[in-house]
Amino acid sequence: MAKARLQSMSVDALLKLRHDVGVVLSRKADALKKELAALGTDYAEVGRVAVYGRKGRKVAPKYRNPKTGETWAGRGAQPVWMREALKAGKKPDDFLIDKGAAKKRTYRRRKHR
Repeated sequence: MAKARLQSMSVDALLKLRHDVGVVLSRKADALKKELAALGTDYAEVGRVAVYGRKGRKVAPKYRNPKTGETWAGRGAQPVWMREALKAGKKPDDFLIDKGAAKKRTYRRRKHR
């Protein structure tokens, strides 16, 4: 039922609704931050971690180009040098910085009964 109402609203009405929702959410977030600050600084930092998460954290490089020394962490778009080497028949393991990482196996922890 709410979907039908939203679809029938004009663009201006939808933009105003979005603005109003943002204002209310901002007020509630400020109130919660004040409550957390009243509890102590440890609790005030919790909100920042939850909002930002792991985005932007640096990761140790996993692969290195032996010719130029360029590195890649294995995340995001594959670099051109790696893509070209793979087309030429090389394997990703050939570029590993820690050669032992390819042979490591992960084992699951067994639960004690």
